[in-house]
Amino acid sequence: MSYKNAMAGLEHGGGKAVIIGDPERIKSEELLLAYGRFVASLGGRYVTACDVGTYVADMDVVARECRWTTGRSPENGGAGDSSVLTAFGVYQGMRASAQHLWGDPSLRDRTVGVAGVGKVGHHLVEHLLKEGARVLVTDVREDAVRRITERHPEVLAVADTETLIRTEGLDVYAPCALGGALNDDTVPVLTAKVVCGAANNQLAHPGVEKDLADRGILYAPDYVVNAGGVIQVADELHGFDFDRCKAKAAKIYDTTLAIFARAKEDGIPPAAAADRIAEQRMAEARSRA
Repeated sequence: MSYKNAMAGLEHGGGKAVIIGDPERIKSEELLLAYGRFVASLGGRYVTACDVGTYVADMDVVARECRWTTGRSPENGGAGDSSVLTAFGVYQGMRASAQHLWGDPSLRDRTVGVAGVGKVGHHLVEHLLKEGARVLVTDVREDAVRRITERHPEVLAVADTETLIRTEGLDVYAPCALGGALNDDTVPVLTAKVVCGAANNQLAHPGVEKDLADRGILYAPDYVVNAGGVIQVADELHGFDFDRCKAKAAKIYDTTLAIFARAKEDGIPPAAAADRIAEQRMAEARSRA
């Protein structure tokens, strides 16, 4: 998160809070209130928001015990669903990837495979279809896929992620579920020329970024392109303005292009280039403190 905030131009550190367990089974009002009390005990050193397994309604509950809660509903003084701008930022990163690789940011007639069409993925699909891309989707939840295909019959559903990444003619692979999507098993069989998705921690271990580069696959660093959500919730701390946030998220396009340029200049993979830029920004921030 520190690297993500640095690349997004936000003056925040980084942290994650995790409640271990299946949200379908253990999530309750009592648990969320207890979590809110825990975050409140940190006295503002940590600000919480939605992520995997939590939603705007959950943040409204947490906020009853903790004023350092973002991602609340507009009715409760919040910015609402942060997945909207997360998807928009990923879309901008994808356009930048297309510009860098093919000399044109348009995704029209490009084939994009989206793995995970939940909170963020289904918004991303809407952006892609609006631009005229051919879209393939998969998700472990049949209802999530059905929500897409019933509304957009032109979208092709495939059986699973393994099938998706092996699909011939795939231009872009967008992992939008959990981490570790790029690993020793998936990278060798990936047919796409670009990887750009919303999932966090896509690289399963150090070295995968080089494996992608060696195969000629352009990787848009996950924490750069999926920063639209944190841009949105950070703005909530200062009086939320959607247009202002969207303008900041649109800059993910330029940031992604700058990372690709730095990677080429330094002869390193884009993930390493993003780390260098983020570390430089954090060092500069420390020097000003």
